[in-house]
Amino acid sequence: MKVCVIGAGVVGVTSAYLLARDGHEVTLLDSRQQPAEHSSFANGGQLSYSYVAPLAAPDVWANLPAWLCRKDSPLRMTPRLDPQQWRWSLAFARASNASSARASTAQMLTLSYLSRDELNRLLVHTPVDFHHVTNGKLIVYRDPAKIRRARELVQYQSGHGSTQQVLDAGETLAVEPAISAMKAALAGAIYTPDEEAGDCHAFTSGLFQQFLGMPGARAEMGHAVVRLKREGGRIVAAQTSRGDITADAFVVATGVGTRALLDPLGQYVPIYPLKGYSLTVPLAPDDHTAPIVSVTDYEQRIVYARLGPVLRIAAMVDIGAQDNSIDPARITQLKRQVKAMFPSLDLSSAREWAGLRPATPSGKPIIGRSHSAKNLWLNVGHGALGFTLACGSARLLCSMLGGEKPPIDPSPFDPA
Repeated sequence: MKVCVIGAGVVGVTSAYLLARDGHEVTLLDSRQQPAEHSSFANGGQLSYSYVAPLAAPDVWANLPAWLCRKDSPLRMTPRLDPQQWRWSLAFARASNASSARASTAQMLTLSYLSRDELNRLLVHTPVDFHHVTNGKLIVYRDPAKIRRARELVQYQSGHGSTQQVLDAGETLAVEPAISAMKAALAGAIYTPDEEAGDCHAFTSGLFQQFLGMPGARAEMGHAVVRLKREGGRIVAAQTSRGDITADAFVVATGVGTRALLDPLGQYVPIYPLKGYSLTVPLAPDDHTAPIVSVTDYEQRIVYARLGPVLRIAAMVDIGAQDNSIDPARITQLKRQVKAMFPSLDLSSAREWAGLRPATPSGKPIIGRSHSAKNLWLNVGHGALGFTLACGSARLLCSMLGGEKPPIDPSPFDPA
């Protein structure tokens, strides 16, 4: 089958690669000249398979005043006269309850574990250098009440295959001595010893090169898709800035650009851009100031991952940001918080970045056949978990597109 994949981020490239490996003739399209130039460029780097609980959670309501009023809140909302923002926000609010959060967590775990297994299978036969490590992950807490609530989530997730430990302050520092500066404030941590990390941009770029060497695989980079042409209930071509691309099936993996393609077809997808920031800090070969284990500062919503010769630091959720420009105030805030956590870390050469995460209100991606055309498929809406979920999402999509039995229940991710 001839398949056209639109979008060369980590989700699109992984989908294109697995489709080609399954024997399809695949054309990959993207508006940029190189892959992974949008959300996949400098994300957090954590492959956090056991920590996929949605942003929509019961504590949303208690935190809402801070989000609206505090400029230094890790999650900040800027209200706009934008119907899509309010439609998404209302759906997010409806999903912010205990029963929905638990159901979404269980469903996401099935996808994340599929993704972990698929990545490990892929790497056996496909050499991709992206500083991949299994280094474990700590979610550190300052508030004892929060770690007590986190213990309940650990117990719940253990029934779905997670292997996590609740550590006190001393045990946490024994696992990762580099966070000793927060010793006085540290209440404890959740430790997942088998979590992984890697450079998403390097992974996507390396897999892209592998894809180009496969039979029937080609990439048309610098081809912005203007619209999808539909005739008789089928997509007959992707109209690009350089001409039409025809195929038997089309896969949309366009992140925050998805609505622009699907709205004209009459299909609404509940995706809204959530802006995040990152710092990439070069490390000396003998550096001991940065953590070896991946760390998530729960209260400040900052993640740290060592990726070979650099430390990636990612943080913040800005709802209502209109582009991926860097807000100097947010970067200043992030650097101040990082220095409090790691006072000896040299940030003078840190590379700053901001990007838009394509999020759904429930936190679950949308994977499956579009309701607007028989041969149109979606693999979108992964939010901050695109790297973590890419391989599992691609495997799930490929099985359905190829008429095979899906490896997991696809219904939680079905396009509405």
